[in-house]
Amino acid sequence: MAGGFHRNGGMDRLNLALADYLADRGRSVHLVCYSFNPELENKVTSIKLVQRPRGSFRLGGLLLAREGRRVAGLLQRGSCGARVVVNGGNCDWPDINWVHCVHHAWKRSGQPSRSSFRLRDKLSRWLFCRRERIVLGKAQVLIANSQRTRKDLENLLQIDPERIHVVYPGADTDFRQTSMRRREAALAWLGRNERRPLVAFVGAFGEDSNKGFNVLFSAWVKLCDRRDWDVDLVVAGGGRALESWRHRVVTAGLDRRITMLGFTNRVPDVLAAADLLVSPVRYESYGLNVHEALCTGIPAMVTKTAGVAERYPTALGDLLLNDPDDADDLAARIFRWRTAIPYWKENVTPLARELSCHTLTDMAGRIVAIADGMN
Repeated sequence: MAGGFHRNGGMDRLNLALADYLADRGRSVHLVCYSFNPELENKVTSIKLVQRPRGSFRLGGLLLAREGRRVAGLLQRGSCGARVVVNGGNCDWPDINWVHCVHHAWKRSGQPSRSSFRLRDKLSRWLFCRRERIVLGKAQVLIANSQRTRKDLENLLQIDPERIHVVYPGADTDFRQTSMRRREAALAWLGRNERRPLVAFVGAFGEDSNKGFNVLFSAWVKLCDRRDWDVDLVVAGGGRALESWRHRVVTAGLDRRITMLGFTNRVPDVLAAADLLVSPVRYESYGLNVHEALCTGIPAMVTKTAGVAERYPTALGDLLLNDPDDADDLAARIFRWRTAIPYWKENVTPLARELSCHTLTDMAGRIVAIADGMN
């Protein structure tokens, strides 16, 4: 049970990889979701598609949970070997829970502009945390996507450590070491040339400023005040606040220095064209955008509390941000990177190779091995 099994979102790609792995090995696979990759129809046993009334994730979540419980009940009554995998608090079923984030650890940053949104945000957070405590507390086994997530489960939800297994996300073959030919094609798609370095930001624009674009924007304004600053910024991501940010970019006179792509399914091309990814997140259980950037062979700056940061060696310490709200520090780090682009590209190569060696197939295989080993 998951929101999606497709390639248009980070968690959705991981869910798709697990479904593909099981189907390719002849397992009986039943999916309950909002959306899926059409190719799955000919691979899995059944797919139950749940609608979101008026596009509401809150109402859709209730229907997803109800349908998930119904299908899980039918399967487990019909087969003593059936295993049920849910994501976080999306379905109250006491079997395997694959935890992609911990709402108790996610402190909301930024305030919605309207009081009705603020009230709704507080209510949503309360409901998410309440459901999370109930659902995760019942799970037989929890799959955490990082040691950071494991610690949050132990410390904030008092989950028995013996029930938690850490399985890092695998490397997607779409994100691989970038060849010169692919880089040139990606730059041409963006209307860029090789002479000007390019920094990328990949993240959603919601009412919550968790992804930290506001801090990157402040840092970019400072950098563009320098006459010697010759780097441009490309931003990939959609969301409720996207248009207001596009307006702010134009108002600041930076529309020639910042390209706001909106939502795009061509993130691999964005990273192929980029020389650096910046992700000043407030909370991140892992950080697939950072993982994918590293797999393409480019350095990535990320807050040191993000789950993916625990995989950085000491030699890459200057890429880890101590305070995601410090725009001055971020600007200084980006400027230092600009003075040593070849150095940082060379120094991330060992980590890029290490991450690329752990594939989506390896990840799915590890999860299945854990499930098969359950009593």
